[in-house]
Parts: sequence; structure tokens; C-alpha cells
Amino acid sequence: MRVISVLTLVLLFFSLPAAAQTAGIPALTVSGGANDGQSYSVTLEILALMTVLTVLPAILLMMTSFTRIIIVLGILRQALGTQSTPSNQVLLGLALFLTLFIMTPVLQQVNDQAVQPYLQEEVNAFEALKIATEPFKTFMLAQTRETDIQMFADIAGVDSIPSPAETPLRLLMPAFVTSELKTAFQIGFLIFIPFVVIDLVVASVLMSMGMMMLSPLIISLPFKLMLFVLVDGWSLIMGTLASSFLINS
Repeated sequence: MRVISVLTLVLLFFSLPAAAQTAGIPALTVSGGANDGQSYSVTLEILALMTVLTVLPAILLMMTSFTRIIIVLGILRQALGTQSTPSNQVLLGLALFLTLFIMTPVLQQVNDQAVQPYLQEEVNAFEALKIATEPFKTFMLAQTRETDIQMFADIAGVDSIPSPAETPLRLLMPAFVTSELKTAFQIGFLIFIPFVVIDLVVASVLMSMGMMMLSPLIISLPFKLMLFVLVDGWSLIMGTLASSFLINS
């Protein structure tokens, strides 16, 4: 529940401009009836909040390490040639739990600096939301290439950014996702190489033996699985993905 509260606070930051300007303005009023004499209204602030919650999963995944992890795991499955093993549910579970492990320090900072002061009524909701975005910005900046930020700044017509910490989220988020895609495919390329070598060796041996009707994938699959198990592949993959974030952050 604490993690959900932390992440929800961060996502609500995107509704701050509209909510701050329209707070208290009723968007919908419902009367309780002729005998009731009461009316109930919903403010634009609440409507903005409900709208943000609909895109909660997408924003959460794009602001965390999930993108890089799930792409690398997908490429690994493709390189092994095991079709649907591990299944999509297993890969998603691995990616989510590893994401939670990597993002724990960031979530802890958000909880200490924003959630707890807000629950203790030391800061208001808007101040808490602004504070909550800072650890996420620090995390994303550590993983984002300057060239990607500059590219989106040029597209948006932003002349200059005084410092990395002052990078707007509207520029940082797409730049972060772009950098994550690049890094994920770079890691995937390095993972793919040894398995491609095994496929080439098996195909060459079968060709020299005149067994051209036999699919090389049938013979190479056991060797790829054996190689992956002997080098403790899952530990290497998970450890490499985790350290690739923790070292930079």
C-alpha cells in the first residue's frame, strides 16, 4: 500500500497545473431530490485526478526501469529460441519484481520526503507532489543521454536548459524512454552474440555432414540451453540489469 501511495502521488503531479487553476470549481452538480434539499458537486480537480489515474500503468512503466528489463528479457528468450518459454506472465513477473528492487531507494526517498510529511500534514498536497517528483527526476537523469534530451528540447523549441536538474518532465520522460530503448538493445545485442555463434557452428556441421533437411534449431537448442545453464545465465542477466541502474544512479 505504501508503494501504491508513493507512485500515485508522483503521477498526480501531471494534473497540478490544471488542478491548481480550477480547484474548487464545480464541474458537475447533482441534486439529492425534492425532499432531500441537498446537492453534491464534483470539482474539476477531482475529475483531473480520475483522468490521471487512467494512465497510471503507462506512466509508471515509463518512469521506471521496467522498459529496459522487459526488452532485454524478451530478446534473451528470442536468442534462446525457446518460443514461449518462459511465458509472458513469467517475464512480466520477473520484470516487475526486479523493477521494484531497483526502484526501492527512489520510492523510499519519495516516502520519506513527500508521503510522510503529507500524511502528517506538514506540507499540502501540491507541495508533496512537487517534492515526490525530484527523486524520480534524479533517477531518470542518471540513465538519460544528453543527446536525447537535446533532441527533444530542439523539437519543443526550448533554447537552453540552465542545469540538468531543471529539465522539464515533458522533455525528460520521452528522452528517458528513448535512452532506455537504446541501452536495452545494446545489452540485447551482446546477449545474442554467443547464441548466434552456436547456431552458425551447428549449421556448418550439419551442412558438412550433408544433413541439410534437418533444422539447425533442433540441434542447437539443447546446446544453447546447456551453455546458458552452465554459465548461470539467469543470475548473470538479472545481476547485470540491476547493476546497470545502480551503478549510474
